[in-house]
Amino acid sequence: MESELPDIYCPFPQRTNPHVGHVRAHLDSWTRNTGLVHRDSARERFEQADFGAFVGMVYPTADSENLDLVADWFVWLFLVDDQLDDGHLGRSPDRVRSVVELMHSVVTGTGTPADEELPAAVVALVDLWERTVPAAAPQWRRRFTYHLMKYLTTATTWEAGNRADGVVPPEATYIEKRRHTGAIHVCMDLIEIVAGIEAPESIHNDPRFIIALEASCNVVCWANDVYSYEKEQVLGEIHNLVHLVRHHRGYGKQQSLDHVCAEITAETERFLAAEAELLTAYPQLNWMLKPYLDGMRSWMRGNLDWSRQTPRYNPADVSQYKDPEQYLEATVLGVRQD
Repeated sequence: MESELPDIYCPFPQRTNPHVGHVRAHLDSWTRNTGLVHRDSARERFEQADFGAFVGMVYPTADSENLDLVADWFVWLFLVDDQLDDGHLGRSPDRVRSVVELMHSVVTGTGTPADEELPAAVVALVDLWERTVPAAAPQWRRRFTYHLMKYLTTATTWEAGNRADGVVPPEATYIEKRRHTGAIHVCMDLIEIVAGIEAPESIHNDPRFIIALEASCNVVCWANDVYSYEKEQVLGEIHNLVHLVRHHRGYGKQQSLDHVCAEITAETERFLAAEAELLTAYPQLNWMLKPYLDGMRSWMRGNLDWSRQTPRYNPADVSQYKDPEQYLEATVLGVRQD
């Protein structure tokens, strides 16, 4: 019997950015110019995903220039993630180590070899870095660099190692690592760029802010796991909370889906409680906290809306993932999948 996706509790309003049409055209040209997407089969899948609509839903208040920037980050993260999740490279940490080292050299300012033909993902990262960090505060840049490299190393070592060794991680370990493998901290950091705010370290270190950020990140990642579950089952992917609940608790498919959705509700309520406490504790900083927290709300709502509509997670068409070679570009990481 076909399982039904439960309703996911989300008390935040649906919104979208008025610049979505522009950003779609921008993404088309940017992915061509950087070489991230060039084959017809990959281009078709890329256009179907409609990342322009996604970025418009999760950053509804961004101006046109910043929306282009965060959209490019989105696409970069998604395409790198597809290389690691859907293909053989996600089981071979040694084969992607050199390209991760190149990425590290870009974000730490140590430079990339001038005489070397760089993978498309590195070329695109150079462009992204030059457009993102010059005007950013040093502490933001440090935080963003840490989160970006944490995403890359966790995805290419911890996840890849689990796949290679057939290890199914415990739920608690997975939940902690998922916020990094989903690159959601990177995306939440970009709220400060989009909103034109700079949150002091005292706020980032406040336990109530940490709870609000952690809870909103969990909501986004777990909702993604619910909607991508069918796709990832086809690919044999173990890094999915629904899959882990089934594996470790012995639940059936529907019970596992229901359980994860109930946990999403609990995290949403945890966010709301922390948000209220934070705004009460810092009335003098509400001018900065409100747009930051609003950005987290937009992420939880927009991710849910996009997940419901994108063909990427359509349970009726999971056959599209049976041959990832049809849409994975070898030039993205500069390493062949075979």
